[in-house]
Amino acid sequence: MSAVMNQNVAFAALTELPKLTVETSGRHHTNIERPTLRGSMMHPSADRVSSVSALPLALGVSVAATITAARRRRHRKVSHKETLVAMKNAVREDVRNLAIIAHVDHGKTTLTDALMKQTGMVKVASMDSNMLEQERGITILAKNAAVKYKDIKVNLIDTPGHADFGGEVERILNMADGCLLLVDAQEGPMPQTKFVLRKALELEKRVMVCINKVDKPAARPDWVLDTTFDLFTELGADDELCDFPVCYASGIKGRSSTDDPQELEADLTPLLDQILDECPKPKIKDDQPLQMLVANLDYDDYKGRICIGRITSGSLKVGQKVGFQYGEDGELRQANIAHLWEFNHNEKCEVQEVTAGDICAFAGMNDVTIGDTVVDPESPLPLPPIQVEEPTVVMEFSVNVSPLVGQEKESTKLTSGEIEKRLQKEVMTNLALRVEPGRTSESFKVKGRGTLQLGVLIENMRREGFELLVGAPEVILRKDPDTGKKQEPYEECVVEVPGEYQGAVMEEMQKKNGSHEEHGDWCNGRLHDNDL
Repeated sequence: MSAVMNQNVAFAALTELPKLTVETSGRHHTNIERPTLRGSMMHPSADRVSSVSALPLALGVSVAATITAARRRRHRKVSHKETLVAMKNAVREDVRNLAIIAHVDHGKTTLTDALMKQTGMVKVASMDSNMLEQERGITILAKNAAVKYKDIKVNLIDTPGHADFGGEVERILNMADGCLLLVDAQEGPMPQTKFVLRKALELEKRVMVCINKVDKPAARPDWVLDTTFDLFTELGADDELCDFPVCYASGIKGRSSTDDPQELEADLTPLLDQILDECPKPKIKDDQPLQMLVANLDYDDYKGRICIGRITSGSLKVGQKVGFQYGEDGELRQANIAHLWEFNHNEKCEVQEVTAGDICAFAGMNDVTIGDTVVDPESPLPLPPIQVEEPTVVMEFSVNVSPLVGQEKESTKLTSGEIEKRLQKEVMTNLALRVEPGRTSESFKVKGRGTLQLGVLIENMRREGFELLVGAPEVILRKDPDTGKKQEPYEECVVEVPGEYQGAVMEEMQKKNGSHEEHGDWCNGRLHDNDL
């Protein structure tokens, strides 16, 4: 039995709703109706879409493909030229900033590695360089890279696909002008696909869709295109955002096509050409002083803390005096740029100057956090700090007080002070984490987006020599600020399973008070279940 599961965490109100008792295998379960979280999000052109859908269906043509193709022809004739004229003096023609977003295991890192390899990377190295990422086969930390194609620099930002690391996606999107949404050619849009797409649409980012893994035997790209179009309209995307360009690819083979999923080109040139044509050029503010929002942090044992972000206006030079301010009410701190880097493939290369519109990294300031704005000390104009969704689970970390404390030779950090210092360091680079005092002076409450995120933190601390006690995870409840009613997080789970196991899966979900939302037949007798 194969299963595809993911956490898409949101809060549902525990209201006084009528209860329905269902008897299954001698057990009684209480199902609570799921309240509407975002209200009715009807696409503006929903009626028009339904009215024109009969003819394509009668001809056996995908509705999404028909409407998207028509809109794309109309859009390309007008808006791209008008945009170039209007913004001629306020864009970087030689740079593109692109975030790659997707559900977990839909091939982001594999595709990014193939793009770098085909654009001249000599030393082939995967973006997933972290030891835990290589062991688990998933992306945990967002990373920056860049490729050069047709004398244009394309900054690539690889993001995690699991909902527990959604905080990485939320802050990284601030550096990008466009997004490449990867969707598995067999599975289609999954819970995390909806999460990352919603974040991109909220920021009004231009989204390009890449249907990846079309070389799978069970691939069904036409169905995936239809369901992806439906997801755009469900999330309230306007006509322009629904006019998304589509590319078909096989990341592992390094091949792509913008026309036919069955006839892939020999390389990823069609995808690269589409990125240059469709990804918006970075807008710059020529008449404003230095502005750069710190979206990520790195660390070097010799150079100290490294700030990563995109320069909105102005420029950075080695030796330049800059200011740091967290929001309009934050204190202005000053420092000098000691080292300055730009990205080349998945490495950093030292440079003397970086101008507006590009993504860079620099060192020279140790008292800096994610959300700070790098400003001109003489004329500071800070940007709004980055905001991410609240944590949903909490675990208690404390000093090990068992009789076997300190017995392992690898255990070198045992005190509460060392544990607190390490947790505070993690909070500075991970906006989705919160650390609060625990029940005793030697314990701490650590809040995160899920058990996987906290589990990765625990494993990293263990490998660094920490020894600690960890409590069981607990769900964080909160009150609705408007109604005062209690709210709890819920998880959306999608399971792909052979038909004969459907009953067993539904029974296990009901044991957890799961609410069955929908199910359907995928192909070859396999069933698709969506539960809460």
